Amino acid sequence: MAGIDRQITLRFLSEPADVNFGGKVHGGAVMKWIDLAAYACAAGWSGKYCITAYAGGIRFVQPILVGNIVEVSAKVIYTGKTSMHIGIDVRAGDPKVSERHLTTHCIVIMVAVDEQGQPTPVPEWVPQTENDIHLRDSALRLMEMRKKIGAEMEAHVQK
Repeated sequence: MAGIDRQITLRFLSEPADVNFGGKVHGGAVMKWIDLAAYACAAGWSGKYCITAYAGGIRFVQPILVGNIVEVSAKVIYTGKTSMHIGIDVRAGDPKVSERHLTTHCIVIMVAVDEQGQPTPVPEWVPQTENDIHLRDSALRLMEMRKKIGAEMEAHVQK
């Protein structure tokens, strides 16, 4: 049901096919997992098909090793009219112990679309806790920063 589930965690083992030339999990594999978790979270919240509009602030804090258990947690931190800002944390560690360390974090913006691919309204998320208010306010500040960065990036777009 839309507007009920605001977070999801995907759990799985990293595989040899995920490895890069340095012997660690490839950043592109991590980005794919982030996109999958963001979609699952946004679709669960909105009850609609969603597309990725933005992924930013990706920070690769620590490497993920092949054979690690990986947890990709996604949480709605702000909703606009048709968009959802999703906070993502990726944690990993040895599956034989319970400790997981932060490996990656970022923000992904998903947009709900209708059958014609047009943006469609999503349920509003209203923060309930002090931490939720902080996350929402952070998302709003980041939105303002993205507008400024977007204007600066126009100079780099080849026309």
